Amino acid sequence: MKTIIKKGTIINEGKSFVGDILIENDRISKIADNIDVPGAIEIVAEGSFVLPGIIDDQVHFREPGMPHKASIYTEARAAVAGGVTSFMEMPNTKPTATTQERLQEKYEIAKKWSLANYSFYMGATNDNLEEVLKTQAKDVCGIKIFMGSSTGNMLVDNRATLEGIFSNTPMLIATHCEDEATIRKNMKDFEEKFGEDLNATHHPLIRSVEGCYLSSSMAKALAEKHGSRLHILHISTAKELDLFRNDIPLKDKKITAEVCVHHLHFDASQYESLGNKIKCNPAIKEASNKEALFAALLDDRLDVIATDHAPHTIEEKARHYTKAPSGLPLVQHSLNIMFQFYKQGKISMEKIVEKMCHAPAILFNVEDRGYLREGYKADIVILDPKDAYMVSKENIHYRCGWSPLERKTFDSKISHTFVSGHLAYTAAGFNENKKGERMSFVV
Repeated sequence: MKTIIKKGTIINEGKSFVGDILIENDRISKIADNIDVPGAIEIVAEGSFVLPGIIDDQVHFREPGMPHKASIYTEARAAVAGGVTSFMEMPNTKPTATTQERLQEKYEIAKKWSLANYSFYMGATNDNLEEVLKTQAKDVCGIKIFMGSSTGNMLVDNRATLEGIFSNTPMLIATHCEDEATIRKNMKDFEEKFGEDLNATHHPLIRSVEGCYLSSSMAKALAEKHGSRLHILHISTAKELDLFRNDIPLKDKKITAEVCVHHLHFDASQYESLGNKIKCNPAIKEASNKEALFAALLDDRLDVIATDHAPHTIEEKARHYTKAPSGLPLVQHSLNIMFQFYKQGKISMEKIVEKMCHAPAILFNVEDRGYLREGYKADIVILDPKDAYMVSKENIHYRCGWSPLERKTFDSKISHTFVSGHLAYTAAGFNENKKGERMSFVV
């Protein structure tokens, strides 16, 4: 099976140039100015951007246990439609992926159903260190610690447990950092003050800047003490940015950080119109934080762009603030969001590819993905910068069927997505004849 992507503007490793890419079976076999192979299928990409497939290092696909919200099948399809060819999914499902057996069950589901490439985090609790240490670094993206409340028994708030994980785990440790004591105190104070009038506008004050900083700084101190490999997820505040370095290459960093598209796109002023639809943890905060996050993304204090895709039903989101779950669906639209910033002159396409494709590959030591290189897996996205469309219920692929971006018009559309050489998605629809592959990691 041979396919040539012709005359596209290739964005890769800090460069932009017009050229051709030859795909043979599951890999890129040649990149050149002009490629002709008799009998090969040709896709003319003139005027479009050709990018490595996006690697999203933080999603919640809700399987097992919450099929009314999402499944690995539905959300992987949505990911591929958005140019995300590989995902790393979180352990706070029902049951939680906190034993090797439960973790393997998720891999078996993905092997059968996922259109995108996949990996799943092993979840830490206050009492499963022995199970955590059985995790194989070549086959699993990392260990996830919720240093803030989550599903089931996944809040890790015991200092001795944290010391044990950080001191004994050779793998990457990914953390959700919010100080639980601060959040609980703030919630109590706000409930006493506002009662039934408590609403989403109070969310960034309850899950406050200080709560984020206390937890992030503790995680950093633990990592420095034990020489751990730490990746702090979804940084949301300006105050946290001084915790991170930009004076050394990413490959040499022991402590790294992620920013999510919703913390770059939304700000607290939009709670009035969107309410619980943008309620998430950590919270979307005042606009000054959004501006600081973008600056830190550009100067490399923030290393990766992800989504923290976390779908809930619209009925669940319509509940009173205190009952509505946190999280929003985004994996189908992350590249569109970042392209809008490119159109506004705020970021280059080369930087977008660096933060969404190359950096996750470096940070997690992903094998043979994240770049357009000869011999690498053919995870490739073609983005048409001339084909505008408006987000609507009719073109949303999430099982939950809604998005906080509804009625927003994007100036770009994903026209083709290749997953390990398989043309899994075009504007005409999905081809599910071949599933995605389990990601592997260099150790």
